[in-house]
Amino acid sequence: MSERLTDDDVKKVAKLARLKLNDEQIHAFAGQLSDVLSYVHKLDELDVTGVEPMAHPTDMTNRFRDDTPGRPISVDQALANAPESDPPFFKVPKVLGDGGGA
Repeated sequence: MSERLTDDDVKKVAKLARLKLNDEQIHAFAGQLSDVLSYVHKLDELDVTGVEPMAHPTDMTNRFRDDTPGRPISVDQALANAPESDPPFFKVPKVLGDGGGA
């Protein structure tokens, strides 16, 4: 890949990723992303004739067991290692609302 990404390309990707970038960041990322894409483009130079596609780099076999119900744990056991709780609930930080986000 010989052509570089433009600032407009980065703005489009940032919008799709819902990222707010200033002009300095956009310009910096244009160069960095262009370098990454150039490096990945080198894979096109490899001769992969006769190479079988693979789902995993090592030879693995999934070991499945029967899904049999067991004895459930109590609420107290479930909450025992929780950083915060308000039985019978786990307490977690708020992640939605208040107009927050990237």
